[in-house]
Amino acid sequence: MSGSLPGVIVDDPHWWRQAVVYQVYPRSFSDSDGDGLGDVQGIISRIPYLRELGVDAVWLCPFYPSALADGGYDVDDYRNVDPRLGSLDDFDEMVGALHEAGLKIFVDLVPNHSSDRHEWFRAALAADPGSSERDRYIFRDGLGDSGELPPNDWPSHFAPSAWTRTTKADGSPGQWYLHLFAPEQPDFNWDNDEVNNDFLFTLRFWSDRGVDGFRVDVAHGLKKDLSEPYKPVPSIGVMEDLPTDGSHPLFDRDEVHEVYRAWRSVFNEYSPPRVAVAEAGVLAERRAQYATADELGQAFNFDLLQTRWDAQAFRETITRCLDVAEGSSSSSTWTLSNHDVVRHASRYGLPDGTDLEAWLLSGGTHPAVDIEQGARRARAAAMLLLALPGSVYLYQGEELGLLEVADLPAEALQDPIWLRDNGARKGRDGCRIPLPWNSELPSLGFTIGTPHLPIPAWFSNYAVDAQDGVEGSTLELYRAALRTRRQLQSTETLTWHEHPDDVVWFSRDNGWNSFTNFGTEPVVRPAGAELLCSVPLHTGDVPGESTVWFRG
Repeated sequence: MSGSLPGVIVDDPHWWRQAVVYQVYPRSFSDSDGDGLGDVQGIISRIPYLRELGVDAVWLCPFYPSALADGGYDVDDYRNVDPRLGSLDDFDEMVGALHEAGLKIFVDLVPNHSSDRHEWFRAALAADPGSSERDRYIFRDGLGDSGELPPNDWPSHFAPSAWTRTTKADGSPGQWYLHLFAPEQPDFNWDNDEVNNDFLFTLRFWSDRGVDGFRVDVAHGLKKDLSEPYKPVPSIGVMEDLPTDGSHPLFDRDEVHEVYRAWRSVFNEYSPPRVAVAEAGVLAERRAQYATADELGQAFNFDLLQTRWDAQAFRETITRCLDVAEGSSSSSTWTLSNHDVVRHASRYGLPDGTDLEAWLLSGGTHPAVDIEQGARRARAAAMLLLALPGSVYLYQGEELGLLEVADLPAEALQDPIWLRDNGARKGRDGCRIPLPWNSELPSLGFTIGTPHLPIPAWFSNYAVDAQDGVEGSTLELYRAALRTRRQLQSTETLTWHEHPDDVVWFSRDNGWNSFTNFGTEPVVRPAGAELLCSVPLHTGDVPGESTVWFRG
């Protein structure tokens, strides 16, 4: 294929195992028409930037028609493009342009729930209890003398109850439906054959259009135990509460793997086979099953994202994750940020143990972020990740060193976490602020209109044009690191080396060494030819909170 990046094997069925995947949150990436929402043509216009950055693939967060009750994860139509973002023709143009540039594409798939505007759910509301239309979702009668109480006390991520009561055409109250997220996101009934078959059709629909892989949202939540008496669910979203035997009523049930084995049959209809990565918030020993060759192929691990800045903690986490990946014959995945968490350049500048929810509610003032320390640690951690065997998922803007926007005013917030939780949690809008492309233009080049989330003036310091070609900038560091990684990437193994307590030092089988000093004082670097460092080196020592790559 013309335009392919050096080293990219276009038809390699294992291309994803050590790929660097760049996560695009479409509505905040680049706006081409001035309506304040990023769109597909905006993505197309930035493909040269992505190619120069040096990533292997793009992961596109939901771009489907949506009321945006949850940032696009409330899907109206799984086989279309939100008209505010473009059309299917635009999508096809984007896929072709990405492939021409040597880039693969993942798209987000949201199988646990649809939008309440989905044609199936509208049909379910119009149908009678017990109908085939209602069986595609999870409807139940309520408790109490007139069904005024929900069927059970299960909680939701975005509301006190996972149940919402319907209203009949005559205005009287009806059954209740299950939603583990917002009420606008009713859960599918994955015991229904129509649901299973429709998603198989959707997988083929996008694969036929050239999509190379899928990121599967809430991959562990599809199958549920709805037998009575209902099993208790004391909390939701707490991974440590999940049992290891697959017996939780809502998450990580053994039956979910039947779904993904059927998906694998579809993936294998294509050459090279399509692949998927599971977003499965499960215990490490349960994660491997999602990533096997007869299921999705890969599963996210968020372990390093949740690991404190500490050498021993990083070593232990990396070792554990590599062992889990080996157990499924998959490759590990590494990430530091995404669209659901506080950006890591801010996290690393906060004291250990900071309550991030409370920090956000304070507007990012209590405690204050040590911006310089956060930047040093973020750059060092990025280089460490990029030296590891396995695939790396980057979140848009981390290559610019972007910080969390913690002081968004209440009237600007859109996240259902804020809207449904009575202001107890601020939500995820602060990591979803549109990207700054040009420091001199209105809205920093993201749009000629009003951006859907306000862009702070200080983002101009991080804009692409302010860093492009600037020696020592975070953008140029990422470009150099990705270029070097592409040249040196080898087998999926590493060797640990003896080290001081504050150091993480490992090498790959071709002599590529990664040496990270987690401490604050310089340490002596082992002998070898320097390749790259996260900060300027003025002596033979490695400064505190930095990573150096060398051949030795």
